[in-house]
Amino acid sequence: MKKSLFLILLLATPTIWAQTPKALVDNHIASGNEKTQNEQLTAAEKDYRQALALNPKRTEALYNLGNNHYQGNHFEEAAQQYFLTQKNTSSKNEKHQAFHNMGNVHMQQKDYAKAVEAYKNALRNKPADEETRYNYALAKELLEKEKQEQQQDPQNQNQDQDQNQDQDQEQDQDDNKEQQNKGDQSKDDSDKKEEGDQEDDKSDQGNPEEKEGEEPKSPKNDQQQPPKENKQPPKPQKGQLSPEQIKSLLEAMNNQEKKVQDKVNAEKVKGVPVKGKKDW
Repeated sequence: MKKSLFLILLLATPTIWAQTPKALVDNHIASGNEKTQNEQLTAAEKDYRQALALNPKRTEALYNLGNNHYQGNHFEEAAQQYFLTQKNTSSKNEKHQAFHNMGNVHMQQKDYAKAVEAYKNALRNKPADEETRYNYALAKELLEKEKQEQQQDPQNQNQDQDQNQDQDQEQDQDDNKEQQNKGDQSKDDSDKKEEGDQEDDKSDQGNPEEKEGEEPKSPKNDQQQPPKENKQPPKPQKGQLSPEQIKSLLEAMNNQEKKVQDKVNAEKVKGVPVKGKKDW
């Protein structure tokens, strides 16, 4: 891309003891131009500002200060100085140069619409300038390309939105499946827990056929064989009566009770009251 910057040069005015304000301005501009050519941009800017302090509408100082900002990549400041240049001059050549460089600023900023307008204004003041015509055609081409890309963007955005929606739906389905699996697993765990509780209840209640107070039967694996029946009577322990002795004692008591009963019945027949004393 062809870009050009125009520099307004002034002949240095000889230094004299009593300089006029115009001569001082000219000296500052000439010093700034020299420093700009030597790429001393900061020192050159200082000279241009000193010239503008003496004459704020001096177009040479405004324009060259704009060039100084442009070379330092300070494009906003450069555009401001070019605007002031074309505003404060009646020269078509200076207007052309200011608008041309303003178009260069907008090209750097990729603002092609403003670049087209700036180059168009430059050509109004100098239609035959080939460099401006070239830059104007290039800016128009880039602007058309930008418009085409902007027209295609909505389609791409719609495709991206559709893809995002499909991804969201797939994610939702996966989340629903995961939640369903978790719910089934929770239900299985709950059923297993409930079955375990029922088994525990059954274990606590025991066999309903068992009598109250009896010990629950042991599990099959732990069931013991019943002891074999001992046909012989157990031997009496020391200090205890044997079964035969107990049987004899009971028979003796029954006989004695029978005798007492017979005696009582006999007394009833005779009409004699029963004594309150037992006979045995």
